[in-house]
Amino acid sequence: MPLVTTTDMFKKAYEGGYAIGAFNVNNMEIVQGIADAASELKSPVILQVSAGARKYAKHSYLVHLVEAALEEASKSGNDIPIALHLDHGADFDICKSCIDGGFTSVMIDGSSLPYEENVEVAKRVADYAHEKGVVVEAELGQLAGIEDDVNVDAANASYTDPDQVEDFVNRTGVDSLAIAIGTSHGAFKFKPGQKPQLRFDILEEVAKRLPQFPIVLHGASSVSQEYVKIIQENGGNLADAIGIPEDMLRKAATMAVCKINIDSDLRLAMTAGVREHLMAHPEHFDPRQYLGDGRKYVKDLVSHKILEVLGSDGKA
Repeated sequence: MPLVTTTDMFKKAYEGGYAIGAFNVNNMEIVQGIADAASELKSPVILQVSAGARKYAKHSYLVHLVEAALEEASKSGNDIPIALHLDHGADFDICKSCIDGGFTSVMIDGSSLPYEENVEVAKRVADYAHEKGVVVEAELGQLAGIEDDVNVDAANASYTDPDQVEDFVNRTGVDSLAIAIGTSHGAFKFKPGQKPQLRFDILEEVAKRLPQFPIVLHGASSVSQEYVKIIQENGGNLADAIGIPEDMLRKAATMAVCKINIDSDLRLAMTAGVREHLMAHPEHFDPRQYLGDGRKYVKDLVSHKILEVLGSDGKA
């Protein structure tokens, strides 16, 4: 099975009241952990690559790693739909490079631009992508937090304005829309004592304005306290790391949200496995030993997300 776009995935997810996990990948072990979990649970999955990942691992390595995941799933007898997505494409040129380089989906993030400029760049990317059979995600509203070392202060974040969504989608022709309803990037989403809240009223209004249209949530890691605790106990310093409650994400997945992005949770799982292993085995120096433990935690995490948050198991 070749890489696919998200079109059919999102249609089935919307109708079925579940969401597709979009998991950020940075190296081989993370790709393997995600793909193994999705394959065993027969779940469609999106593997997505940020600008930072492309800089770290290089475009070609990441594309071939994802293609290898497809091959391994096929060999196991569990063919699953996998889309390769660019996360937070900063401009047309980055999106074009990924479209031309084997990606089946790209995000153009003009959320920090004035509205008309966001419309203009999103339309340009959508026009080019659609000629190549690639789908496009754009964003309205801006999330707080740190994404690839870009820090958006909470004071500068903004909720999505439902009054803009119809005009934006109609003028740009994009295939899905990321909205801001209270999620945020990074592991420190909220301050201690602060109660996380998502603006489901905004999501409901957007769904009314855009019936059957796929909505995306970024910054949706739950910051699993299980992995935070392991990291803390093994020399880390992640006190006060707080994420989005999983019951809120599950509710969003039963509504118009068809894609939920997960990145920080993967990093926490990988780091927990590595730290725990090296603390228990200070004599080890073989990366296959400690990265293998990190990979296992990544697989465990993704399995949990598929079963308990996304509801995408058995939907391949």
